[in-house]
Formats: sequence, structure tokens, C-alpha cells
Amino acid sequence: MSNEQDRVRAMLYQTPEHIPIRLGVLPAAWMKYREQLAALSERHPLLFGRGRRDFDQIWSPTYAEGRHVDAWGCVWENVKHGMESIVTHHPVPTRRDVHSLKPPGRDVGLPHGFMYLRLCDLRGFEEAMVDFAEEPPELQMLIDVVLEYNLRQVDNRLAELRGKEPQIVGFGDDLGMQTSLPMSPEKWRKYLKPCYAKLYGRVRDAGHWVYMHTDGHIWEIIPDLVECGVNVINPQIRANGLDNLVRVCKGKVCVDLDLDRQMFPFCKPSDIDPHVREAVEALGAPEGGLWLTAECAPDVPLETIEALCLALEKYRDYFRKS
Repeated sequence: MSNEQDRVRAMLYQTPEHIPIRLGVLPAAWMKYREQLAALSERHPLLFGRGRRDFDQIWSPTYAEGRHVDAWGCVWENVKHGMESIVTHHPVPTRRDVHSLKPPGRDVGLPHGFMYLRLCDLRGFEEAMVDFAEEPPELQMLIDVVLEYNLRQVDNRLAELRGKEPQIVGFGDDLGMQTSLPMSPEKWRKYLKPCYAKLYGRVRDAGHWVYMHTDGHIWEIIPDLVECGVNVINPQIRANGLDNLVRVCKGKVCVDLDLDRQMFPFCKPSDIDPHVREAVEALGAPEGGLWLTAECAPDVPLETIEALCLALEKYRDYFRKS
């Protein structure tokens, strides 16, 4: 059974042969370790595949050092080549500007941060939070502009998939902070839940599945995201707590668990195995419902990256019958 088949079977609780596993290495880490990381990757083809890699390859233009302007007019600044940039200039700084906002004339798909983070990128985080607190009419106006654009992007994607077998369609929008949501769950449900319900509903109605990556503390609204149509949720273990994820997810929605990337730069390699085992024992089950993901930045030692490879390869077979 292929890794992709395992993903679908785990998502649908149809007893996968293995727990699906994935290891992500940021471009800056490849740039730092180069041949050393290439040698490590050759020892773990299950996670890295095979073939020569361009050590200086980046994922998107915003991973390049310098200044970038996106289709909405947000200005991104990057001081570290190979790492993601941040928005430093917001094109809708006042509520008056909302009235004249026009969406991009060209379709650019649904990049990471397509809905909630897009609101923050357009207004600035503090102004966006004030809007959610005070609830002026411009808040719903801005949401409507962004949502309509995103619905068009979803329709474009579904048109590409027309006539094909069911696919897992990926979305990414970081809804949480380190220890809380940026707003009350009730306010999130009032303004943002309807957006995800419309977007994901179209995907589900077309016969496909929804994968959602979302960083930060979000466990209180995971049941809402499931109601919106999410089939696989990709939360961070540290920001949410393993016990909370077990309570709201296990047996209810497949979890692509983001292992503790805040631990990786500082822990000993020997700490990795028990960390992965604890997660598998808590969230996993023979019938499925769990994927495992680890992401490594350039501050993660090579020895720890190898420990992650070994643990992921080991525990993918935790529920496999001998």
C-alpha cells in the first residue's frame, strides 16, 4: 500500500497498513547543512525520496531575502533567505480604505493565510483585532470581499478536478496564537466559521476531501472546523496540548499531528522517540485517524533530524499486525 493510499485510509478510518508520515525540512536548513543533509536523506528514502536536490531551492518568492509585494498589495519583508517573510505594510490601514478595496484582478489560488490571515495582512493585526472587538460594518465588508475572491479560487481548483477521482484538497490558515485564539470562540463562529463552511462545503459537495493546516492554539474550534467540512486537521501539539487534541479529535477527525517543532532545537536526540511514541499511543488507533508530520528549521541539529527520521519510520508500524 502506498503512502498516499495509507493517507486516504487513515483519513477514512479504513485501517491503513501504516501510519502516514512526513518530514519537512525548510529551505534554510538545506542551505545550512547541504551535503550532510543529503547524506542523511539517502539513509531515509521513505521520508525524502531519491534523487539529487538543489540545496538553494526555495518554495516561493517570499522565501527569498528582500522585499515582495503580493497580488493584494501587501508588502512582505524577508531578512533570512530560505525562511518565510512577514507582512510589514498593510494596504487597508483604515476602515475608510475598506470601502475602496478591490480584490486582485488575477487569480493566484489559495496561498497559506487565505482567509483570516488575509484580513490581518490587509488591515494589520492590531487594527483587525480592534475591528473584531468593535464590530463595525467595515469588518463584514472586508470579510465579504476576501471570501468572494476565495470562493472563485476554490471554483477554479474544482474545475481542474472535474471528472477526476476524489482528491484531498489542501488549505492553510493559521487561526491561533501560542496559548489562545486571537478572539473568543463565539466571535470566531460569528464572523469566520461561515467563511470556511462555504469554502469547504463547495469542496465536499464536489466529492472531494478537505485538509486544513492551521498553526497555533485552535483546539476549541476544531469541532467547528469539522462541521465546516474538514476531513484532516493539521494542528501543533505544543500550542494545543495532547490531551486537548485527544478529547476533541480522536475518533472524530483525522489528525495530521505537527510534532513539537519548538522542542526540536533544544532537546536531546534521545528525547524524540518517547515524544513520538506518546503521540501515537494517545491519538492513534488500528483503524486510523492519525498522520504524523515533523518540520525542521535550520536551528534543529542534524542528530535530531536523524532521530526524527528513525522515530517516524519506527512508529509508522505501531499498529501493524505481524
